[in-house]
Amino acid sequence: MDPLTHTATGLFLSRAGLNRWTPRATAVMLLAANAPDVDIVTLSGGSLSYLHWHRNITHSLVAIPVMALVVVALVRLAGRKPLSWPGAFAAALVGVASHLLLDWTNSYGVRLFVPFSDRWLRLDLTSLFDPWILAVALLAIMAPVVGRLVGSEISSGTAKARHHGRGFAWFALIFLLVYNYGRMALHARALATLDSRVYNGVAPSRVAAFPAANPWRWQGLAETADFIAMADVDLSENFDPLGATIFHKPDPDPAIDAARSTPTFQEFLKFSQFPLWRVTPAPDLENGKLVEVLDLRFGNPFAPGFMASAVVNDRNQVVGTEFQWGMPKAR
Repeated sequence: MDPLTHTATGLFLSRAGLNRWTPRATAVMLLAANAPDVDIVTLSGGSLSYLHWHRNITHSLVAIPVMALVVVALVRLAGRKPLSWPGAFAAALVGVASHLLLDWTNSYGVRLFVPFSDRWLRLDLTSLFDPWILAVALLAIMAPVVGRLVGSEISSGTAKARHHGRGFAWFALIFLLVYNYGRMALHARALATLDSRVYNGVAPSRVAAFPAANPWRWQGLAETADFIAMADVDLSENFDPLGATIFHKPDPDPAIDAARSTPTFQEFLKFSQFPLWRVTPAPDLENGKLVEVLDLRFGNPFAPGFMASAVVNDRNQVVGTEFQWGMPKAR
């Protein structure tokens, strides 16, 4: 999820009651809820390095206690005042775990079992930036501020100040649970809809549905041996598979094998969940080929997001590779 959602979740957990576990609990929770994203430092090594390390060991289950301990130590050193170490450590564990749970819900996925397994796990329930979650988070942050300003014009109650924002914090946390549960039910319906149809007369071998801003709308993928069908699924309407866009898989090609053997493609294929290959003439190399593979979770051949490309000469030697990292430039 986005940093604001993680930060808000840490704040709400603190206000909901974890702030009673230790002094400076809010600082602990805010840091812990964002701690796994410390892997952003690997971006200094380039986008491919970041692809490898993002949501890697810092987002694994085995790293939770380590990340929590580091957070508590940082707050203790920065604050220069005593903490309740057991309470602070327990709160930090909750904060780090909340980060992993939120990342698990979206389509990017998370590798929870590193270093024992590099398998990506994802629930495909929410986008990296979910407008509904962000809207409720902003409401739950701003409403107590406005309420306190109004209240200060009337009276000065210290008891109310101690419980500042607790009700809205609980509201936001409960909304987050109910919202994801509702999306889970809608996601299951979208998958069932996609799986119950045929595309070009062929039943799919696997299907996937990725979230849109509207919880009733999903970006559907249906894969067969020869092609991948992409279609919008609106659960409020009848689904017509004839409206799907068909992307055919290329025939076996030595140029693809050459590109696949490069470190750039190997790293990208570890990440990609729905790779689509295409081979076209290289624009600047006589008799050469441009080999590209993109992840259909993030874009399409007309507006690719995450994509690796290679230029292969007429002797099937790779003369250059490139990795495009990011979301689609157009939609």
